Amino acid sequence: MIARNPVSADPISGIALFTALPPDVRAQAVAIARKRDIPRDVRVFDQGQPAGRAHALLSGSVRITQSGSDGGEILVRFIGPGEIFGCVPLLTDGLYPADATTMVDSIEISWSPVDLLELMRQHSTIAINMTAILGTRLSEAQERLRELATQNVDRRIARALLRLADQAGRRMNDGIRIEFPLRRKDIADIAGTTLHTASRVVAGWERRGLIASHNQQLVLLSLDKIREIADGAAGH
Repeated sequence: MIARNPVSADPISGIALFTALPPDVRAQAVAIARKRDIPRDVRVFDQGQPAGRAHALLSGSVRITQSGSDGGEILVRFIGPGEIFGCVPLLTDGLYPADATTMVDSIEISWSPVDLLELMRQHSTIAINMTAILGTRLSEAQERLRELATQNVDRRIARALLRLADQAGRRMNDGIRIEFPLRRKDIADIAGTTLHTASRVVAGWERRGLIASHNQQLVLLSLDKIREIADGAAGH
């Protein structure tokens, strides 16, 4: 039997891992979870560390990065509210494959690997959801590799911004604001280019009124034109 350590509320209805589950199953998952407030710029876990918890984000944002043997670092993805992270080790070697660092003050909920695997055994919908989430992320990674090999940098940056808008965009009066605090280096990493090139492209789009930057958050002012660039149908 899974040991219980209740948290104060049912926060997981918006988490994709628990989609299409009845309230009593969500309550079971909440009862064995641990909820934690994490300040900005705190390492949640380290690459290569044994995975002690499987995580989901309730609020805030997390940057997932990987480091090579030469010390170089690449951005893997951003995690927003409702998304799981640090769950791959349940299905592989038990080690976190990347670093996870909070970008803003965040709240997470987590489970021990033993408890989450037991939930997956008891409720196949959770296992199916996990497979769908990880499959989608694999497809996204393959798409990024294809773009890197076949598309110019403007198209790659446009596609990266559109993906981020789909993931964490909020419609404002003047456009779509990406809720993640984005550094120019983040844009460069996710588009597979240099910081200099990403800065040049972003500055050019700002001058043309396609995007705007406020407190490290980008606003897509002209979604149609950015889509045209992403599709290769517009001049740069």
